[in-house]
Amino acid sequence: MQQKNIFHEKKRMLYYLLIRQKLIVKYLFVKKKQEKFLFILSPPYCGSTLLNQLLSTSNNISCNNNLGTREGQLIPGVREFMFQKNRWDKNVKYPWKKIKTIWMKYWDQTKPILLDKSIPNIMRVKEIKEEFNNIYFICMVRNPYAQIEGIIRRNDSTAEDAARFAINCLEYQKKNIEREESLLFFSYEQLCEDKEATINKITKFLPEINDLNANTLFKAHNFKTKKRMAITNLNKEKIDKLSNKQLDVINSIFNKNIELLEYFNYSIIESN
Repeated sequence: MQQKNIFHEKKRMLYYLLIRQKLIVKYLFVKKKQEKFLFILSPPYCGSTLLNQLLSTSNNISCNNNLGTREGQLIPGVREFMFQKNRWDKNVKYPWKKIKTIWMKYWDQTKPILLDKSIPNIMRVKEIKEEFNNIYFICMVRNPYAQIEGIIRRNDSTAEDAARFAINCLEYQKKNIEREESLLFFSYEQLCEDKEATINKITKFLPEINDLNANTLFKAHNFKTKKRMAITNLNKEKIDKLSNKQLDVINSIFNKNIELLEYFNYSIIESN
């Protein structure tokens, strides 16, 4: 297992090296453009990888990381301090000038829009804006019960801790929506169930990406299959995995935050 992990890490590092070298050569022949920076603001397990893949179908977008969950915080040079256990501590301060310098080496600057998805950024918008100019945000949430199922399954979390974390995420997103002007908000449910209207919102928000292809099959990680899937709302199947005991624990937290749930058009799901 250790040898397999070492091989995987070497393969990953080689990939990043080749990306940087490829871009250096490309800049010899193609002129860099005046960029817009686009940040996906989404809690974990809320469809952000799917959204990243959808946006990346545009020829006018460059994502800074196309591996795995496609997060900029996993790139060599920033992973060492961004992807740590304390990444959800709002008091942790990051060197955003250094981060930007490193990310610029992985973004294709011949594209007009440079995309990042690093999920803890939902609580770091103010700091990001201090370093990046010409910046836009796409903000997304998901039914918190479906999110909690992912947190419990992927992190071996308790239902109580997962519920408190989900509420914190909604609070951050509410602040982002109310404070930011260059921000587009929609839910995971809207993206899945009304693709055309959501795509129209995105292209109106950023006209440069009017070539999105929502009808392709995506490789975004999900609990059902490793195969590519069309955009599909998986909420019901995820929520059905929660036990009555887990629902009761979750609701003990959610009942204290009814107004926040209703702000995002979500409601309490009672146990049977």
